[in-house]
Amino acid sequence: MNIWLVLLLGGLITFGMRFSLIYLFGRFDIPETIRKSLHYIPPAVLSAIIFPALLYPADSLDLSLGNTRLLAGIIAILVAWFSKNTLLTILVGMAILLIFQLL
Repeated sequence: MNIWLVLLLGGLITFGMRFSLIYLFGRFDIPETIRKSLHYIPPAVLSAIIFPALLYPADSLDLSLGNTRLLAGIIAILVAWFSKNTLLTILVGMAILLIFQLL
């Protein structure tokens, strides 16, 4: 029962924090420079998550052809560039990584 209580309270706290920021963001006038800078946050966070996984698969820099994650990531970048389709990019990247790991 304790785990369910912790999950429920954690979810409510997370929802409350996010909702309050969204609510306050709509109430106050935000300077244009801050609005423009907020557009850079998602790519920065995504890069901080993805690039270490691609470049440091075993806690050391690996730029070799044996790094299957890096090769799959490069192919996914090319698919994203040409198709501009997020779902296709994710599916192709995952499929290529699976194929490379099986070989």
